[in-house]
Amino acid sequence: MEVTKAGLNSPFNSTVETGLRALIVLEALHPRKCSLDELTWFDYLVVHTSDMEGPESLHPDFEASVGEMLVRRRLVEQSIALLRKLHLVVADYHDGLNYLPGDEAPAIIDLLTSPYNQNLKARADWVSKTFRNFNHAEVEEIFADRIGRWTAEFRTNEHATSASL
Repeated sequence: MEVTKAGLNSPFNSTVETGLRALIVLEALHPRKCSLDELTWFDYLVVHTSDMEGPESLHPDFEASVGEMLVRRRLVEQSIALLRKLHLVVADYHDGLNYLPGDEAPAIIDLLTSPYNQNLKARADWVSKTFRNFNHAEVEEIFADRIGRWTAEFRTNEHATSASL
């Protein structure tokens, strides 16, 4: 993973910001494990909670596009790689590739005390209460039903990209 000067100048949706969101979501869902797909969906949902009748969204609402989801997935993937290098996230290969927060995750999350981060933690708790007891297939079905267009397009593009490799 390469850190660029442009990435250092813009913390919004950077690998670090996305990684902190992923870490907060993983900790809120613990002990439930999350796949990369689920983390991508939850990364969207934790800032757009009102899309599923949750609390007021932290970020402005807009119609998600395939391009936005592909960028989000890459950012989540890069952020998880960074968090794994820092031993804040661990990979679990028992039932496919899934992720869990590392032992130091709660201490790092406790340091995030700004009003925005407190609101983000509250949204992550809502995501956890809403999705904790659903398996991957059920989460995918919920997202397909509720935010179906971009989920379906995201999966179609993902398979097309994989097939061309």
